[in-house]
Amino acid sequence: MSQEIEIEFKNLLTKDEFLKIKETFNINDAQFFLQENHYFDTQQFSLKELGAALRIRKKQDQYVMTLKEPADVGLLETHQILTEEKAHNMLKTGNLEKGQVTERLSHLGIEIKDMSYFGTLSTLRAEKRIESGLLVIDHSRYLNVEDYELEFEVTDEDEGKKDFHKLLTELNIPIRETKNKIRRFYERKYSEMR
Repeated sequence: MSQEIEIEFKNLLTKDEFLKIKETFNINDAQFFLQENHYFDTQQFSLKELGAALRIRKKQDQYVMTLKEPADVGLLETHQILTEEKAHNMLKTGNLEKGQVTERLSHLGIEIKDMSYFGTLSTLRAEKRIESGLLVIDHSRYLNVEDYELEFEVTDEDEGKKDFHKLLTELNIPIRETKNKIRRFYERKYSEMR
């Protein structure tokens, strides 16, 4: 089973702040790559209620199904590689491919047959390794929304938080409480369904 703990910090950006970060870190348009996240949950938002999330990500030509669930520190991610055919079938039918991810879902008490495909979030992403971690800048589009975000992936939560806040201060960017992409996607989707 492929699992890892993800520790990252996030901050929503204005378009001007996004452009400032590109300039500060010498990131040009050619360094951005397209990433598509296809989200799944039950009609009752069972995963959302648990603070968990399920997606299929298409990055370059690879498809990976990932279940994210809360951990003591960060998030526990369970990954399962998919063929293009299996990924497309899951998007079309909502039927999940059996494997590590469905085993974890069952462990969480989620009925696999109740899962549905909810929609897609597309992100143009650039990554820049800096001394204290991986800087990620995203420009995302979903459900008639467009947003910009800075992520900072680290291995040490305490040091990472200090370094992230220092970076935002140096860039003169206010700290904004930022929900993760799937949470923003779900809240928008949920508000559209009401």
